Formats: sequence, structure tokens, C-alpha cells
Amino acid sequence: MEVDPSPSPSSRPPPLPGYFDPESSGRREEYRRYRKRLSSSNASPLLGSSLSKSSEARLLYGGDSIQRRPNAGLLLEDIKQEAADYSNMDGLDGSRLFGSARRRESVDDGSASDAAFSSGRQAVKQALKSVKLEDDMDVSREGETNSTMFASLLDSAIQGLVPFPEVILQFERTCRKASESIRSAATGKLRLVDDKLMQQKAQLLLDEAASWSLLWYLYGKGNEELPGDLFVSPTTSHQEACRFVATDLTAQLCKRIVLWLEGLASEALDLEKKVRGSHVGSYLPSSGVWHRTQRYLKRKSNDSTIVKHVDFDAPSREGAQLHPDDKKQDELLLEDIWTLLKAGRLEEASELCRSAGQAWRAATLCPFGGIDLFPSLEALHKNGKSRMLQAIELESGVGRQWRLWKWASYCASEKIAEQDGGRYEMAVYALQCSNLKRILPICTDWESACWAMAKSWLDVQVDLELSQYQTSRPDEKQLDEDMNGNQPMLSSVGPESWPYHVLDQQPRDITALLQKLHSSDLVHETVSRACREQHRQIEMNLMSGNIAHLLDLLWSWLSPSEEEQNILRPLDDPEMIRFGAHIVLVLRYIFGDEMEDELEEKLVAIGDLIITTYVRYLFSEHQEELVGVYASQLQRDLCVELFVEMMELRLHSSLHTMYKLFLSAVEYLPFSSLESSKASFEEIIERVLSRSRQTKPKKYDEDFSDIAQQYHLQSLQKATVIQWLCFTPPSSIPGFEIITGKLLIRALMHSNTLFREFSLISMRRAPELPAGPHKLLAILAEPLKQKDNTFSLEDPDVSDNLQEFEDWHEYYSLDATYRNWLKVEMVNAAVAPEMLSVEEKDQAVSAARETLELAFLLLHKEERPWLNAVENSPFDSSEPIFIELHATAILCLPSGECMLPDATLCTALTSALYSTVCEEDVLHRQLKVDAQVSSKDPCCIEVALRCKAEEGDGYGLHEANDGGLLAAIMAAGFKGELNRFQPGVSMEISRIDAWYSDGNGSVESTAAYIIRGLCRRCCLPETILRSMQASISLSEAGDSLDHCDKLIELVASSEYGMMHLFSQQQLQEFLLFERECLICKMELEEEQLPSDG
Repeated sequence: MEVDPSPSPSSRPPPLPGYFDPESSGRREEYRRYRKRLSSSNASPLLGSSLSKSSEARLLYGGDSIQRRPNAGLLLEDIKQEAADYSNMDGLDGSRLFGSARRRESVDDGSASDAAFSSGRQAVKQALKSVKLEDDMDVSREGETNSTMFASLLDSAIQGLVPFPEVILQFERTCRKASESIRSAATGKLRLVDDKLMQQKAQLLLDEAASWSLLWYLYGKGNEELPGDLFVSPTTSHQEACRFVATDLTAQLCKRIVLWLEGLASEALDLEKKVRGSHVGSYLPSSGVWHRTQRYLKRKSNDSTIVKHVDFDAPSREGAQLHPDDKKQDELLLEDIWTLLKAGRLEEASELCRSAGQAWRAATLCPFGGIDLFPSLEALHKNGKSRMLQAIELESGVGRQWRLWKWASYCASEKIAEQDGGRYEMAVYALQCSNLKRILPICTDWESACWAMAKSWLDVQVDLELSQYQTSRPDEKQLDEDMNGNQPMLSSVGPESWPYHVLDQQPRDITALLQKLHSSDLVHETVSRACREQHRQIEMNLMSGNIAHLLDLLWSWLSPSEEEQNILRPLDDPEMIRFGAHIVLVLRYIFGDEMEDELEEKLVAIGDLIITTYVRYLFSEHQEELVGVYASQLQRDLCVELFVEMMELRLHSSLHTMYKLFLSAVEYLPFSSLESSKASFEEIIERVLSRSRQTKPKKYDEDFSDIAQQYHLQSLQKATVIQWLCFTPPSSIPGFEIITGKLLIRALMHSNTLFREFSLISMRRAPELPAGPHKLLAILAEPLKQKDNTFSLEDPDVSDNLQEFEDWHEYYSLDATYRNWLKVEMVNAAVAPEMLSVEEKDQAVSAARETLELAFLLLHKEERPWLNAVENSPFDSSEPIFIELHATAILCLPSGECMLPDATLCTALTSALYSTVCEEDVLHRQLKVDAQVSSKDPCCIEVALRCKAEEGDGYGLHEANDGGLLAAIMAAGFKGELNRFQPGVSMEISRIDAWYSDGNGSVESTAAYIIRGLCRRCCLPETILRSMQASISLSEAGDSLDHCDKLIELVASSEYGMMHLFSQQQLQEFLLFERECLICKMELEEEQLPSDG
């Protein structure tokens, strides 16, 4: 018996919590946003040999050997596919044939088994390895490849093989490589429109790579610990700046954003150089020398707008311009310098200035002898213990020369702006002093504008920190007073008041910075427009630390519309779905237990919805081997429901596809789980088995003629579910032998349950074989050959189930033989007797004899009767116990057509079921009968029987071997012999269960003896009647064996207890067969008498 519990409320997606105030949870120190870098010993095994050791190429044919398959059906499918490939080889074009061979090619020359039959994790890793080795990847398979790569990397991180910060970097590299692959594969090979679409796809992958890069800088990059041996005494302004940025969270955030954006710009430069072959700064030597201006001055032309001298201060000093050609060349040079500065390549920019003949400009970019002034550990290491800045500041004071350089840059940028000089020259000097109003006009993309604001804000924070050193030392204060003639410093002019000149241009916090990016008054229109792009919104939420809003944003993009809510379909934006699922999982593992409750709730609630969407996408793309990586991270009920749904949808797919999904579940989920929050494979299988027997909601047209046939065909679907239990788990799973045994035992138990139901709908004497039971036998044939190595027969439950299976195997073998004989008889009956050949007559006789032989083997079992229903109750008479039987069935006319039930018909059926027993039993056993139209299927009725247990039927040992009172009542309905009901109308069973219950109706345990006894009441009399048919056929053919006499003795014998299993109509039919058989014998004897005389 299987009782399907009502689904718990938690099986539905949890309600989405409301937004929480980002201000209350925006403190990054609570999330440990900047983490310590893991040691180099945790390097990714994906880059070494540890992954390859666990990865094996798996092919059906591996050179000299054919590998063992976990299921005979899988091997058969392989052989068929190989044969189909060879037979269709002539019709394949070169590319298709090459692709087929490439997919079959062994990635590891020494291995020989198929990835589809390897363990799930090994299959994913092997797919990753094959992707790395395949150079000419098809653009159309790029999405599938990315999914496999991401799944492999994520799985490695979840297992602890790779730290999550390293995985984030791997995600970024994967996106960049995929983008580059698409660009190179699509260039010049596609039509204009297709090429544009592919370029857009490549750009989206680069945008995703940028988001992963930001995530690493914010949450994956470790905090920099400044070693004390790098500091000199007294410390310099740069060392104090590094110390400040390392401890201040806001400055640290700005620094990471700056490093992130400079990294993106640097990657873009490298990509452009690789694609176009050119690079920034490719100038001839001394191209920055003003040769044209020199020649112009030598001609002594009198033009007041042209400078009179060619020193680098001349344009600003004289308020004049260079020769237009030199000015244009300078602007191109400065544009390249600006590009290099955006990429964080200060040294390259300085070298470019020197190679162009403008060493003076290099000095303005790198003051104090060219030391690196960026406040980072890398700059400290690079500078070493250089004493130049220390010597300068010992003389003039800490930070004084720093402020002077900033002030000079500010004056230069303002002067150039006033004189309408070069826009890039203005921006270069404005960048040195955080003069945003002179920088933003040339920032025409989102990244440039964001970088300019973040870098300016970082520099101003450092300048404010260093400004305190103006008065922190008495000697410095005295030096300032001496330099200013003992006059107090003014706050509005001069370098002493730095950085107040540009302070009002800076954002107050990260939120204000992001708001400035949206303002079209401050930034270029393209920048504010770019803020509406998906990945820009993702990155702004990451920078602000508003993870809750980020999750809402992702779900608003990915959530299907209402009409598509429950459909497994490929969605419009698979890259964003993939990104959303992975960022949710990465954030969960990075934050761990350090999240606030509201954020944790949101990461679970909305995060599970996003992950579920991605699992559905993978499933729709037939990437079943990957779904387990993600589904295993869901809450228990969601995970179970998702796998159940997928298994139901793949029930009629190929065995290869089913096995991929099976592996994905059994490898990534524990077989059984003691944790209430963790799904298990065992729970999924139980839910699949239970739902396969449930009545599915149906709608019918007005024609009800073929409903009965539809219900017979549904038995095939019920039987196919057993296939999930008959796959062999991979040996890599701990205790896989025990798991294999448990699955096979469960397959036996469920198949016996189905055999009982199938037997009650296979009573009609027709030549067509019932599909369900024979499908079950075919599926279980191969696994049961290994039963001795799979489980122990000493367990009573195992041996009982195995014995019942063998009984059913014997019964359906007889059933198939009988139907074969019936088919032969019907074919022969369509031909005149004199036209039948000897072979046709012999075939009928042989089939009848085989039927009778199998029937007598089943009926004359000596050790134990067929389908023994003798069972000892687990309860004693001191406990008030009831027994119940619940059945779902359709009502069928003798013609086989279905009757549409209604309330009147159900009332009549209830009365008829009551009338099958005497009134005394109804009162004494407290019998209750209820029949109603099914709420799910209007053609079905749901019958519920309940009565009090008594000795021998619910208490003690059930020796009658007939199922007791409830089985007797239901048998009358199945045989179509209900009193006070329409004659000949029978019940065709869809589902039937029986159990023990207490006085309140709570289920205590199953009562299998009732269903077994019911099957004996229905199957054994029908088997005897069918045998009588075959006996009559043999008698008519002149067979002198006394088969009828043996059957009569069997029914009449009290030893076998067959008589009370027959209903009144069945006994009448039996006597008619006996009479007909006797007449045949008498006619045969009369024919033999003249010949004897």
C-alpha cells in the first residue's frame, strides 16, 4: 500500500519577504566584504592534474574492448545508435560526420567508456576537459559549453576542491574566452544581420565577465596586510596613504572599484591589440616634438596666435597655440596617454611620453622621481625603501610636496580649460587633482565615468587624511609659518588648503556616486543611458552592497509570465539566467553564516526561484547531466518537486536521457537524509512512484467510447516508472552496492503493487496482451539476474516480495500463453474447418497444451499456494483497529464502454456494495461504504470501504487466504456481479490500497493481505475458467487427456480452497464448461465405437 501524504505548505515556493532597508544592513564589515586571500596551496585543481585523474573519457567502443553498461537497455540503445550511424554514413556531409566522430572521440587515449555512463561529476568534468581541447568550437554550441564549464567549476567549489574566489575568476575567464571564441568564429562567416547578433552576444559575455570581475574585487580579493618592514621612519605621505586605505572601508571600496575598472580597460586594450594587431602609443620616436611649430617660427611668420617659443611652458605662459598640426599630434598623443591611464598603466604612459620626446610630460605624471603613488601594497613593494620622498618631506613637511603637486595639476587643468586647450591634456592633469568637472566631459562611456569618480573620490579621501599632518608636528607648523611670513594660512587659495578646492565635486558616499552616473547634467548622455543596462545595474548594486535589491532585480528579469509559470521552456535570456543562478550560489557560500536574517531569507526565497529557473532552462536544453549541481542547492521541497517533475517529463525519453537525469540526482543528492532541510534521492523516488499511481486531472470530449482503453494504456506509463529504480548507480558513490540493493528491493515492492492492480484490469478474454505487466517484467529481467550479489534473501520482507514477484511472473507467463492460444483460435475460427492445414491445427493444440501445463503448475503449487495472502496481523485484539480499502476505478459496461458516473449512480453503487454482505456483518463489523465521483477525473469513482477488524481478518493470523470481508465486497464489483445494480457493469481498477487504521482514521500500517486475497478471488477463478476453455479446445481436437477432470477435482478439493473464491456466476460458467467438455468426450467416444466394432 502507498499512502500519498498531502503536500506540505513548504512544498510551495516560499513567500517573498519584503525589501529590507539597505541602510540597516549596508555595513560591509558585517558581511566581511573584503576577505583574506587564501594560500597558493589552494590553487585550482582544474589547472593541474588532479581533475584529469578523476576524469575519464567514456565510449561504447574503446579500441579493443566493449565496456560494461549499467543497464542492458542502455547497451542495446548504444548498439542501435552505432548501427544507425554506419547505415546513414553515406548520407552525411563532411561536417556532420566530422562532428559525430569528434563527439565520439576519446579525449583520454587510454580510457574507454562513455561520459553519459560515468558518474555525474566525472561526466561534467570530462565535458570541461573536452571543451578545453576542442579548438574549432561551433558557435551554435557555445551556450552548452558555457553551461558545462560553469557547472564543473561550481561543483568543484562546492566540493571544496577550489576556493570560491578562484572560481569567480574562472567564471570571468570563461566568459572572456567564450566571447573571444564567438567573435573569431563569426568574423566574415555570417550574414550581416547574423554577424551583428553574434557580436552583441559576445559583448554581453564581456559584460558578464566584468560583473564577475567586480564580484571578485569586492568579495573575493583578500585584504592587503601591510608588512612593517616596508615602512621607513619617519613614514612618508605615501606610506600613510596606504595605511589609511587599508583600514578605511570607504577608501577600500573606492580602491577596489578603481582597480576593477582599470583591469577592465587593460583587458580591453589587450583584446584590441590581439584582434586588430595595433596598440595604443604606436608612434614614431620624437613624434611629440613640435617640429612644425619650429619650422613655422624659422620662417618668421607674424601670427600672434602661434607661440614664439617651443619650450613646454610656452603655450600657457604666452597664451598662444602651437601650430595646428602639432596641436593635433599632441591631442592624439594625449588621447593615448589618457587611455593608458584609464587602464592603470601609468608606467606605459610615462614611457610613451619619453619616446615621443616629451620627457617633461612624463615628469608631471610621475613626480618625486617616478615612484608609484597609488595607495596599495603592490606600490609599496615596488617603491621599496626609496628615501627620495622621505628626504623631500623631511625638508618641507609630510605631504607638503604632495599638496603642491596636486595644486599645480589643478591650476594646469583650469588654465588649459580657460585657454580652450586640448580636452585630453585638460583631463590628464585634472585626473591628478580630482578635478571632476574637467574630467567628466570626455568620459563618454559608463566605465570611464565611474572610474573617474571613484579615483577622484579615493584621492580626495587620501588628501583629507594627509591634510592633518600639516599641523601634526611642531617643526612642520613652524616651517609653514616661516614660508608664509608668519601669516595664517588661507582656506581658499594656495596648496595649503588642498583638497578643499575640489571637495565639493566629490560624492558624499557610494550612493551619491551612483546617482551622479545617472545625472545627464553631470555626465555624458551615453553614460546615463548605460545605467539602464542590465549588467550596469548589477554592478551598481554590488558596489552599493544592496544585495537584496540585486536579487529582486534579477528575479524581475527572469521570472516567467503567469501563463508560462509551470512550463519547462527555454527562456529568452539564457546567459542572464545562468549568471543569476551562479551569483546567487556564490553569494550564499561567500557570505555563509554571516548574513543578517533578512538577507539570508531573501537569498533563500528569491535565490531558489532563480536557481529553479536555470534548472528548468538546462532541462529544456537536454542538459540533464548538469541539473543536479544546481537542484541539490535548493530547499528540500523545491528540490524534490523539481526532480519529480523532470523525471515525469523524461519518462518516455530514451534510456540514455533517463540515465543522465538519474545520475544527476543520485550523485548530487544523498540517498537518504536525516536533515529536514536536505532533499534525498530516496524521497524523490518515493514521490515519483506515488504520483505515478495518482489519478491525474483530465478533461474529455463528449465521446467516452475509448476511455477504458485509455486507462489500460496508462498502465504502461505506471510500469515505465520502475525504470528509475533499475539503473545502476556509479561505483564512485559511497555504498553504491547497498544503494543498488535498496533500489532493487523497492522496485520489487512497487512492481508487486502494480502487478496486483494490473491483474484486476486484465480479466477480459481478449488476445491483446496487457502492456503494463509485461513492460514491468521486461524492465526487471536484467537487474534480477544480479539479485544474489545485490541483496540478502535472509530478510523476510525481501524474500516475501521476491516470492510474490515470481508468482506474478508465473501468472503473466500463463496469461501471455493463454492469449496467444486465444489469438490462434480466433484466426482459425475465421477459416472453414476443412480449409485449415495440419500445421494450423497443430499450432492451436500446442498452444492449448502449453496453456494447461502452465496453469497446472500455477494451481498445484505444493510448498505454498500462489500469491499466498496468509499474514499475521501486527496488532492484537486489545487495540481498537479498523481495516480500510480505497479504490479508484471506472464503471464499464459488458461491451467495454465506460459509464459516466453521477451522484445517483454512486448512491446505487454504495447500496449494491452494502448488499454483498448480510446485515449482521454490516452491524457487527461497523462496515462503512462510500462511493463518490472523483474530483480529478469525472469518469472515475472513488470507493472507500472501512470496517472493524476481527480475529482472522485484521487480528491474528489470516488463514482464509481470501482477503477477508473487504476483499469479498470489492471482488463482487470487479466481477460485475453486484446485486441491486445494473447487470454486467463491472469496476475497472485504476488504483487500490488497503491499510490498518485507528479509531480516528489515522493510517497505522499497510494491509497487503487484503489486496493479495482480492487478487486470489479474481485471478484464480478466471485462470481455471480459461483453462477449461483450453481443455474443451483439446477435447474437440481429439485429445484424450482428462484435463477437465483435473480441474474439476481441483475446484472441488477442500485442500486447495478454490471453491469459495468463485462467485455464483463463475460457478455457473464453470459448470457450463464442464458440461461442454463432457459432451465433447461423449462425442469422441461415439466416434470411436464404430471403428472399434
